[in-house]
Amino acid sequence: MSLKKWKKLGQKTIYKNDHWSYNLDEFEIEGGTKGKYHYVHTLGSTMVVPFVSREKILLVNQYRYLNQKESLEFPCGAIEPGLSKIENATKELREETGKNGNLKYIGEFSPYTGAADEMCSVFFATELFDSPLPSDLTEEFELAEYSIGEFENLIKQNIIWDGLTLSAWILTKNYLEL
Repeated sequence: MSLKKWKKLGQKTIYKNDHWSYNLDEFEIEGGTKGKYHYVHTLGSTMVVPFVSREKILLVNQYRYLNQKESLEFPCGAIEPGLSKIENATKELREETGKNGNLKYIGEFSPYTGAADEMCSVFFATELFDSPLPSDLTEEFELAEYSIGEFENLIKQNIIWDGLTLSAWILTKNYLEL
């Protein structure tokens, strides 16, 4: 059995800012059903899992306004126009941690399936060295190093609750075969 395909009949941008747009599409499903679909469009995002050593990872702690609490996360950010995925990942790593390194693409996932078309590309970083870039004025970061065991305990305790970080860790574990 094959799932029915959806065909876009039209698209209207309701609102747009520097990071995303709110769109309304008209569609038709094979067989004649028509409808409207509201969603957020982005260029995507990149997340970096930085390894200080084989057993230690680097996270950033930042305040998340919408959740009104601090969050331990891997460096991440929206893809800026004109940057490739790896260029954006490198920029985010440097802005949020002051580090750069050897980045390797390991996979992607959809952080908001059904509400946004965003895909988050995940990179693994090793051989870190100092290479800071200024961060956005609205962002403040504290760096924290954890062993893999400590990090996984923070997940079990629900101290690490960021969905992008949790998803990126699954891809990383598959890549490393931990």
